[in-house]
Amino acid sequence: MRAVWLRQFGGPEVLVPGPAPEPVPGPGQVLIEVAHANLTFVETMFRATGFGPFGRDLPVIPGNGVGGVIAEVGPGVDRSLVGRRVVSGTGGTGGYAERVVVDHDAPLPVPDGLPLDQAVALLADGRTALMLARAAGLRAGERVLVEAAAGGVGSLLTQLAATAGARVVAAAGGPRKVALLRERGLDVVVDYREPDWTDRVRAATGGVDVVFDGVGGPLARAAFDLLDPGGRMLSFGLAGGAWADVPEELAAARGVALLRPGAPPDELRSLAERALAEGAAGRLRPLIGQRFPLERAADAHAALQSRATIGKTLLDLH
Repeated sequence: MRAVWLRQFGGPEVLVPGPAPEPVPGPGQVLIEVAHANLTFVETMFRATGFGPFGRDLPVIPGNGVGGVIAEVGPGVDRSLVGRRVVSGTGGTGGYAERVVVDHDAPLPVPDGLPLDQAVALLADGRTALMLARAAGLRAGERVLVEAAAGGVGSLLTQLAATAGARVVAAAGGPRKVALLRERGLDVVVDYREPDWTDRVRAATGGVDVVFDGVGGPLARAAFDLLDPGGRMLSFGLAGGAWADVPEELAAARGVALLRPGAPPDELRSLAERALAEGAAGRLRPLIGQRFPLERAADAHAALQSRATIGKTLLDLH
């Protein structure tokens, strides 16, 4: 089968397409014919340095999330699963390939009416956005700043905040992303590459009650300074290269709660199921900004690293 291999850590060019052995489902396993593979920023960090929860044993086929159809089942598995549209984590690796084997209870069924590519886009980002929104305890009338609002998680958070009745302030990097967010109906949109972006937020809102921080680094610190007493800052990404540098004692003195939510595996699964259901109902709309064929996984990683992407990036295999 076709796959993409990582044989050494380094730049995007170390992702090389090539043949791989055909996977065979064993007892209690299923084989998924992959239509779309999910890409995440943490996978680019893993490729570059070995950072992350995926282990450091090479060579490896990267990829931690896929969507497709169950094509075969192993011994002891209900054969009625064959033909079912599913999304699934892979356990950390193996997703950049035409086929992948997972435990039979790993996949989630894709609801009728939800396209498979949208389901893949919601698998990780949807559950993350729902977890963050729940942890923030959003209330109607609050002012909510979403960093990286044109990204996969950020674009979903803007929808969840608006649904909760909050006033959404969307921050993104560059005029293309700002224009996209305005087209999607957001009123207050700022370009955080502009030096006066925090002044513009203050002019529009006077301050904010919640910050969803998907960037980290100096940008997150600037966003923290916009929070009023009683505010909450939730960090979920470090696209800037480091977590937000906000001392706990400073946050306490300001009356601001610093939150980095997490959830056990069973809870993450239920959040992913809810994200798929919300997507099928049309209440959660993932933004798929770019697609690449499997053989161009290196180009996809380069685009993610360059911050040129919007929304979710997928590898399309069919």
